[in-house]
Amino acid sequence: MVLMLGPPRPDVAAGDDAMAMKEWSYKERGHQLSPSSWNNFSSCPRKFWLSRQRLPRKAGMASAIGTAVHNSVEDLCNLDLDGRDGDEKGWLPPTANAILEQQWQAEKKTFLSTPRHPRWKQEEYPRARKLLIGSLNILFAKARTGQIALSEVSVAMWRDIQKMVLAAEGTLRTTCGRLMGRLDLLVSDIDEDGNIVGWIVADLKTGKPPSGELYDTVSRQLRFYRDILCENNPDHPPVKAEGWYSNGSVVFQAEGPSVLPEAFEAWEASKITDTPMEAKPGSEACGFCEWKAWCPAWVWAQAQGELKPSGIFRDMIAVLEKVEIENGICLVERMAPLDEDGNLARTGQRAGAVFAGQALERLKSLIEEGHEGPVFLGGVRLDGETWKLGDWCDVLPWSPLLQGIKRD
Repeated sequence: MVLMLGPPRPDVAAGDDAMAMKEWSYKERGHQLSPSSWNNFSSCPRKFWLSRQRLPRKAGMASAIGTAVHNSVEDLCNLDLDGRDGDEKGWLPPTANAILEQQWQAEKKTFLSTPRHPRWKQEEYPRARKLLIGSLNILFAKARTGQIALSEVSVAMWRDIQKMVLAAEGTLRTTCGRLMGRLDLLVSDIDEDGNIVGWIVADLKTGKPPSGELYDTVSRQLRFYRDILCENNPDHPPVKAEGWYSNGSVVFQAEGPSVLPEAFEAWEASKITDTPMEAKPGSEACGFCEWKAWCPAWVWAQAQGELKPSGIFRDMIAVLEKVEIENGICLVERMAPLDEDGNLARTGQRAGAVFAGQALERLKSLIEEGHEGPVFLGGVRLDGETWKLGDWCDVLPWSPLLQGIKRD
């Protein structure tokens, strides 16, 4: 059978190219819903809405590591081994290291070119290497090779694994184009006798594996991929959906009914509006939200006692006074909301603040740009009388978005 990740283009003959998929204009299909955007919408429609407003995104080290590992696995699965002796061993460790180094440098470049980014942590490279090895060990287990050191993997053995991999980093789309996702790996499901008995939809995870069952959002994501694949391949064999956790080489299977009916309902409910969608402030939705500088809901919820800040790291809105840019020192006055629209009033609560690293660079940029008015300070450390801001912090103009950005 011909494997299809999405509906084919009408000008491409069946079987010519499974990856040559039909494309839709925004007018034809509307917005697209992926598992991550579905999670955002479920958590807080306002967060989802803001994520679609072409605002400056925030880079994170965990995401960069994950992408470097994912891309390295893809490169190894697509590696051209023509002309190599099948009995050759010892080739995989240096090859994997070289590919990971290349992907690491590419991610570093992307990371540092992102307007909002913390410090690049070169010391995390050994962890990335460990996660890559963990991912490869899962592939070996699925190929039924038994436990094997990377240095003992022959070229012939890796060719067999490449044959087992049916797709690496493919885009899945429904026939209408409204639902889409990025498939990490699709591999043949091989039984103990070496027979192919089905397909495995695999999503690589570089975070901490769950202590019990899969999180609901992860299970839904995996079934989302499974169900689109099955829809596009009516004659498919049995399909499993698995989360492959590189940390410890742990595999979790997602089971359950199709999520596509629920996903289409979410697509319908999440049609992009001109004005902000409903906000659902809460510790989970707001805790790691990267759009707070444009959303007045969280600070209003705090003022109303509905959202209680905790820990020594807090998000603040303040005005800057008496800035000593050379020393990274300034006097700040905390601001409080007057209403749900983000209008603010002075509180008279003043404190000294010390800016360092990326926080200081962003402060300098604001001053050079001539910014006046309140500033959003994300992740301020409050373990003393002085506010501390460093590489981990956001320093952005306070700019509540009350209307959508016009699209082309």
